[in-house]
Amino acid sequence: MENDQLAQRIRAFRKLKGYTQQKLAERLDVSVAVLGSLERGTRKPDPKLLASIAETLGIEYNELIKISKT
Repeated sequence: MENDQLAQRIRAFRKLKGYTQQKLAERLDVSVAVLGSLERGTRKPDPKLLASIAETLGIEYNELIKISKT
């Protein structure tokens, strides 16, 4: 799984839902720094956190981690 593509998907889905980083971080019970590093692709995401992100954003886990080959 490519971190840059995943980071872009997390950011895009967060924005589609209308959440700020602060609001999503609060809902996930993580710091804004953690969420920001995920969205920049500088932090390797924990699968449990990815599942929580997907659930909080109202999307399927597989939809969040889907990575294009192009």
